[in-house]
Amino acid sequence: MVEITDVLPHSIAARAGIVAGDVLVSLNNHEISDVLDYRFYMTEKTLAVKIRRDGADFDVSVHKQEYDDLGLDFATPLMDKKHSCENRCVFCFIDQLPGGMRQSLYFKDDDSRLSFLHGNYVTLTNMTPADIDRIITMHLSPVNVSVHTTNPELRVKMMRNKHAGEVLSYLKRLADAGITICGQIVLCRGLNDGAELDRTMRDLTAYMPALSSVSIVPVGLTKYRDTLYPLELFTKEECAAVIKQVNDFGDECMQKYGTRLFFCADEFYVKAELPLPGEDYYEDYPQIENGVGMLTSLEVEFEDALSCDCPVSASPRKVTVATGVASSALMERLAKRAMGVIPGLQVEVVTVINHYFGETITVSGLLTAADLAEQLAGRDLGDAVLITAQALRADRDVFLDDRSPAWLSEQLGGVPIVPVENAGAELLDAFLDIEG
Repeated sequence: MVEITDVLPHSIAARAGIVAGDVLVSLNNHEISDVLDYRFYMTEKTLAVKIRRDGADFDVSVHKQEYDDLGLDFATPLMDKKHSCENRCVFCFIDQLPGGMRQSLYFKDDDSRLSFLHGNYVTLTNMTPADIDRIITMHLSPVNVSVHTTNPELRVKMMRNKHAGEVLSYLKRLADAGITICGQIVLCRGLNDGAELDRTMRDLTAYMPALSSVSIVPVGLTKYRDTLYPLELFTKEECAAVIKQVNDFGDECMQKYGTRLFFCADEFYVKAELPLPGEDYYEDYPQIENGVGMLTSLEVEFEDALSCDCPVSASPRKVTVATGVASSALMERLAKRAMGVIPGLQVEVVTVINHYFGETITVSGLLTAADLAEQLAGRDLGDAVLITAQALRADRDVFLDDRSPAWLSEQLGGVPIVPVENAGAELLDAFLDIEG
């Protein structure tokens, strides 16, 4: 049962007499507990909508087209509270956050509904067999799973949850039901690397063809780990060894299944000081949201946009690109290419060191307004400062340290702060001040 907070005017629900404050009990006798129930059972053309008003239940009959919305609003997008994480992972990034950040960042979600709706990764540890049944019944696919290891004992150790090993059995149930599984492995030096990584990759191939892809991402370590499990970063040589290990196994998978399946995050290549693979290597970029192929995709798209047939010109213009260490070399290349083609364009790339979290954090999406303000101060920033949109909340209104782009602009003398998505054409448009 879910309380209705609003009914859209002239909607199906409004015409049926449903009002704000009513409680939605069921659709065609299916109890509604959250957004997944609502969306799934609402698709039927004829609905018996059970409503509770002032303690009394009554049915409203609704006839509609298959995908018409009833016009109901609820207090939260999930129509329920988010499910919080029940693990205490030794590598948890949230445990490494300092105080003073946006409060929402300290909430650890582990919600299978967000996996389907927004692509979040879940560990399966707070799911029950009934939850798996519902995923299968509704065919909620894909499910994004933080696997980390298929060794049950090691998974319990890494996630510090006694159920972490046994819930791996859910993977087979999902695969047997034809649910697509996307995997993620946060690789920790001395724990799930080496022979354990070989085991995990080999075990996961048992779920083909349901398994679509798996990213291998290096653990992120901030400077706030004094009381936490002792973890160390991979060295340059070790990063190169991980890349070779994953690519060698990926070659086997390509021969057997026609896909590499396993992909290292760009960060491994940057730290190993190795060139990134070309576009063909990444297939359809199935793990780009996990930083796999993100830099290659950006460069390819940028070159395509720069070389298109449409004329490109600019009045004299200077912009500053503020970037993290990991993407600095790429931004330098793109800036040089653009200035070589576009008369009157000046692009200065400033590499911003992450003092807020610690210098071991090198991705641009974790830069804060404070670091940007400090390290850009006193420079001739030109007409605009370009930053990655990933450094801001989804609506682009605030950085991780709870400061706004407007605050940053004020600190830098009023220069506009321009968030740019990880898209080559959008980056070029931002260079040229072209509205997308």
